[in-house]
Amino acid sequence: MSSAFRFETLARDGGARRGRVLTAHGPVETPAFMPVGTAGTVKAMTADAVRATGARIILGNTYHLMLRPGAERVAQLGGLHRFADWPGPILTDSGGFQVMSLTDLRKLNEDGVTFRSHVDGSYHHLTPERSMQIQDQLDADITMCFDECTPFPATHEQAADSMRLSMRWAARCRTAFRDRPGYGLFGIVQGGVHEDLRAESAAALTGIGFDGYAIGGLAVGEGQEEMFRVLDFTAPMLPDDRPRYLMGVGRPLDIVGAVRRGVDMFDCVMPTRSGRTGQAFTRRGTLNIRNARHAHDERPLDEDCGCPACARHARGYLHHLFRANEMLGPMLLTWHNLHYYQDLMAGLRAAIEAGGLEAHAAALEAAMAQGDIEARPDPLATKETKR
Repeated sequence: MSSAFRFETLARDGGARRGRVLTAHGPVETPAFMPVGTAGTVKAMTADAVRATGARIILGNTYHLMLRPGAERVAQLGGLHRFADWPGPILTDSGGFQVMSLTDLRKLNEDGVTFRSHVDGSYHHLTPERSMQIQDQLDADITMCFDECTPFPATHEQAADSMRLSMRWAARCRTAFRDRPGYGLFGIVQGGVHEDLRAESAAALTGIGFDGYAIGGLAVGEGQEEMFRVLDFTAPMLPDDRPRYLMGVGRPLDIVGAVRRGVDMFDCVMPTRSGRTGQAFTRRGTLNIRNARHAHDERPLDEDCGCPACARHARGYLHHLFRANEMLGPMLLTWHNLHYYQDLMAGLRAAIEAGGLEAHAAALEAAMAQGDIEARPDPLATKETKR
């Protein structure tokens, strides 16, 4: 194990943990949300802007960076921290999900996966050992095991075969990973929605021994109720003294529910992707800034948000930017969404420390259920009517 990479539990409230992950490039306060910087950038954001939201760790991706500009090029240019102007911790996804979801002409066997690039059609071979090498070249603080993302839905037999292949690959990743102080390797629990398979996977990974444990194969179409059911029996199977990471989640109330169940780390493209398409996350739920009702609205997106979009601009201006296809619109809405997610996580951390998580979660749910408040009537439309 990496001696300086460790997880500290600072407070508990029910099943939830308030913790801290110590890495080579600084601490991560948990529960934490990691903005996704797939290709070495969080889309529509500068690194300074990402830091200003309160984020202290970002996510990069093996698959995308191995194709462009190449892991060797990133290493030659100083590693991903210097390359992307991000001196803080970085977690890199192993590339397994992207190989399965973005490529065609795949050939999967015990050794690894041969696939055709979605960028230029070139062929590549990705194995557990190569994934470890690439993530080492990127200088990721947290490296993820190379696994097969089990499709959903899958039969018990399909989920079992997929999970057991991933466990064999996990053992190879552990052997290939280069231990360094402050750097960690996370195993990924698979097994679909089946409790016996999740238990088998968790036992295999804890037997190998990892610095942290991710829960994969959820938020792939099974629905929130089923996801929470799987988390209810999966999270307690994992070591209490290691961080737990729910991959690809998600919506604000999905995160709140997972935190209640003992999950510490999250990532999702939702806040950035939604920001680029006009959807804003607020304390009263989501809204589409493209809708005509925002054209005359003088209010901010969220009265309680301190991001630049809310502190300096009215909804009417943001609406105009999107209708005019100005790039500043997606930039400001992405900044707002990431700021909202970091505020959400800070509130959860504070609530756990105070022993008030359940009341805090109930208040969040009640506010979101109310929905957005309609603006006052358009004064210009009223004047037109009076003429």
